Amino acid sequence: MTHYSIGELARMTGLSTRTIRFYSDSGLIPVTGRTAGGFRTYDVDGLARLKLLRTLRELGVDLPTAQRVLAREVSVAEVARTHAEAIDAQLRTLRLRRAVLRVVARNGEVEMVHELARLSEEERQAILDDFFDEVFGGLDLDPAFRDRMRSVRVELPDDPSTEQLEAWIELVNLVRDQDFRASIRRMSERHQEMRAEGADLSGGGSPAQVEAFQHAIGRARAALDAGVPPTSDEARLIAGEINERWGEALGTPVGPELSRWLDQFGDPRAERYWTLIAKINGWPPIPDTSVERAWLAEAGR
Repeated sequence: MTHYSIGELARMTGLSTRTIRFYSDSGLIPVTGRTAGGFRTYDVDGLARLKLLRTLRELGVDLPTAQRVLAREVSVAEVARTHAEAIDAQLRTLRLRRAVLRVVARNGEVEMVHELARLSEEERQAILDDFFDEVFGGLDLDPAFRDRMRSVRVELPDDPSTEQLEAWIELVNLVRDQDFRASIRRMSERHQEMRAEGADLSGGGSPAQVEAFQHAIGRARAALDAGVPPTSDEARLIAGEINERWGEALGTPVGPELSRWLDQFGDPRAERYWTLIAKINGWPPIPDTSVERAWLAEAGR
């Protein structure tokens, strides 16, 4: 049978003789013999146990757990699985801290950023619920529109990117802004009036409305690319064609021209709201149509 001295074990494992002696004194590496001079010796099994112990400790497994593995009270696979899950949790925490620190480095707001980053899903949603309670409260809105708006949830990951966390902070500041709330409230009140007048406002998302709006944005983009001024005769012709199509999409021939609709419902911060939601939730980016909207509003006047 092969026997190894502590010095030989140290050379084969890279551990110090002091560490090996500590493990031996703790009963983790049993002594199998003594030299003529009384020095401890260990066998092949002791070497294997020492190598396993070294690996477990390098992976961050605490000594009592490593001792249970050596005693076969728990398997290496079970320890690895449990430890991997613990590391995953630590990584999520570290990534969140990193994102918070990067956001703080950019805007300097330590407490607010840290607080908002740590909110639970329910607490995050409560911020949006409070916003909608104020801007929709007491109004007779189209149920499909109202429910669609309120059903969208903020799904900030446990380990958000810096961009996602920045979008979340900006969203909170936006929905808490009293001027923005007043603007959305005015939109909601106008929504109620137009619904009473017979306009189809089932969320601004009926197929006809979506198609008409996308068509208008496309015409505006083409005009911008061609250098057509919004105050020109050509722009007025484009606006007239767009308005006719828009009125048909709203379901009422006496509905507002698109330019007036944009004045009433075109607060660019509303589009920013959806851009931020998409970024937080990891959705495909929402295009910024603010330039096209401004051209349409000016052309329609």
